[in-house]
Amino acid sequence: MSINLTVTAAGTRETRLGSITGYSGDLHDLINQSKCGTLQEKERCFSQSSSCDAGCALNQLASIIDVAVINHAPSGCTAGASTTIVHHTQLAAKRGVEYNTVFLGTDMDEADTIFGATEGLREIIIETYNRYKPKAIFVGTSCVSGIIGEDVDSVVAELSSELPIPLVPVHCEGFKSRVWASGFDAADHAVLTGIVKPPQQKKNVINFKNFNESARKEIIQIFANFGVEPFFFYANSTVEELSHLPEALATVSICGTLGTYLGNGLEQEYGVPYVKTINPLGIAGFEIWLREIGRVIHKQEEAEAYIERERAFYLPKIEEVKKELKGLRAVLGMGASFAFQVSRVLQELGIEVVWVASWHYDTKYDDNELPPYLDYLLKENPGNLKVSVSDQQNFEILNILNTYKPDIYLARHPGTTVWAIKQGTAALFLGDEYKTFGYRGTLDFANTILDTIRNRSFEKNLAARITLPYSDWWYQQDNATFLKAEAK
Repeated sequence: MSINLTVTAAGTRETRLGSITGYSGDLHDLINQSKCGTLQEKERCFSQSSSCDAGCALNQLASIIDVAVINHAPSGCTAGASTTIVHHTQLAAKRGVEYNTVFLGTDMDEADTIFGATEGLREIIIETYNRYKPKAIFVGTSCVSGIIGEDVDSVVAELSSELPIPLVPVHCEGFKSRVWASGFDAADHAVLTGIVKPPQQKKNVINFKNFNESARKEIIQIFANFGVEPFFFYANSTVEELSHLPEALATVSICGTLGTYLGNGLEQEYGVPYVKTINPLGIAGFEIWLREIGRVIHKQEEAEAYIERERAFYLPKIEEVKKELKGLRAVLGMGASFAFQVSRVLQELGIEVVWVASWHYDTKYDDNELPPYLDYLLKENPGNLKVSVSDQQNFEILNILNTYKPDIYLARHPGTTVWAIKQGTAALFLGDEYKTFGYRGTLDFANTILDTIRNRSFEKNLAARITLPYSDWWYQQDNATFLKAEAK
């Protein structure tokens, strides 16, 4: 595996996984180039938007209860801290737990970029501990602190002997990676190196890495059939709970992109099996996932009994809805794992997927194997999907929507759904990662699509009253026009 826990920083996805943010072509070509090692990044000569991996890293860690996150950065880099804290406070309240995490910035200025700011960082860390008494402190780096070479590691190492809590650096300088999902890995690296402890004894628990644990009750009930309990993280987890991650029977994740670093890291360092199947989305994904969990924890019979019982109840209902979905056409814009796997769910429902736009693309995961959803699509999908890697570029998405005129656009970023609706396209924001989870989620998802396409008055009225910034000239171009011809 490519995970090195003897250093303080996780490698970027570009260096570890051969990840890219620019491509346009088809599924077969993408997979073939991935397998033979010829896939290369294509840069854009024009870019409209992107995200920062520091946001992913620090937001993940800020979802842990009773910790402090310090962003060693100018004030603007910490502007989203209030939104993050409100979001996680609400999630904790929904769970009925108390959330006292703080998210701070060091407010670096011009003088700091010239003379350095490590002494100020040291004072802020000490004051943060004295004032808030967190159970751990995570110190994140930024573009500015990275460019001027701030020795954050030395400050953390020095204070670690003074403070009685874990003090962990998080190397997530935004300029290091165009793939903002590298931030998930930076957060995982911090937890693996600074929080996780060697196992004392095995527990009847399965680690479950997710974003917002919205299907918590359902998953607890599902796992009860196998005599095990799920431990959800990072949202609403504690430092003490996270220190025991190696004591679980296995690790699973709702998203391959989200789970690859920590899942494979726990397997590599502590022998905790990481379930590497396609995501538990849709019927096929859910059943393959359950069967693999059953195999890993030696509960195959229980898994088959559960599958048989649930299929008898849900499949007839899903088949009824499929009759009304047949013939619909869809375009997707999502992160790599969800983009390709939700497209599979749509195909299960009889919907034609005319384009898949992935925010980034990993040629492999941290076990050095092709992401399992790609192998599955290649084997089970005799056709060939049109694919682009677009890094949330709205101008490319709207070009695709204008060209193919699908019945619905599905995205895991609200900003793109807004623009699709302004264009007059029915759009569905899949913010909840469990929207297509299992049999119940698949049925709910199918009905939501029907509701979305049946009532089109809002999209039509809005499109009739809005002038978009994209010209007819742009709509006549290929969506990959601004990808440079020569890969770098």
